Amino acid sequence: MANILVVDDELGIRDLLSEILNDEGHQVELAENAAQAREARQKAEFDLVLLDIWMPDTDGVSLLKEWAASATLTMPVIMMSGHATIETAVEATRIGAFSFLEKPITLQKLLKAVEQALARGLMRKAVSVAASSAASLFASPAPPAPALAAVAPAWEGTAPTPMGAPEPVVAPVAPAPVVPNWVHFELPLREARDSFEKAYFEYHLEQEHGSMTRVADKTGLERTHLYRKLRQLGVDLGRTKKA
Repeated sequence: MANILVVDDELGIRDLLSEILNDEGHQVELAENAAQAREARQKAEFDLVLLDIWMPDTDGVSLLKEWAASATLTMPVIMMSGHATIETAVEATRIGAFSFLEKPITLQKLLKAVEQALARGLMRKAVSVAASSAASLFASPAPPAPALAAVAPAWEGTAPTPMGAPEPVVAPVAPAPVVPNWVHFELPLREARDSFEKAYFEYHLEQEHGSMTRVADKTGLERTHLYRKLRQLGVDLGRTKKA
């Protein structure tokens, strides 16, 4: 489940995108202009932003430039417009936008663009975390070398190391990440996400002994949406209640 910001001055577009993305299991926040988008961006981190180009106060391309200049363009941005030219789309991509959707936006194009953008965002975060871990690992001070004994011991079958000879340097090896056994990185993003969400809801159902009211409160979903989501994921409600 991703945290997505939708920025569009048309109420109908905001409501439609919010409904579609909520049905896909995402958390959606709405902004009707650039001012509200700036405020939302300052308060929270988003996995993806859907940004309209033509808005009354500040256009989407200018807002994209602001984020890029202030080093806050840390998430994929999909630009949207029904009147933009090819030059505008190319400029937005050059600034840092992930892709461009032309209105009216079809459901298939929207879901495909969102899936690809989220996958790119996850990849960038993984690379950033790996780079930070490697930098901190190699930047840490080396442990002090043990003091040399006055008389170097000689083991049977080996020759003692000459005093003052340089020790061989062994490059440190970063620890492998711990990954739950139900995560399958070879799956497409949508199937991997469904696998996670199914495990997530089954865990909470088991913890709450099948109580849909408590699970809805804990996961932040309405009961109707929760039932629809569980059926979509193929969660066996009878089994969880018995457990």
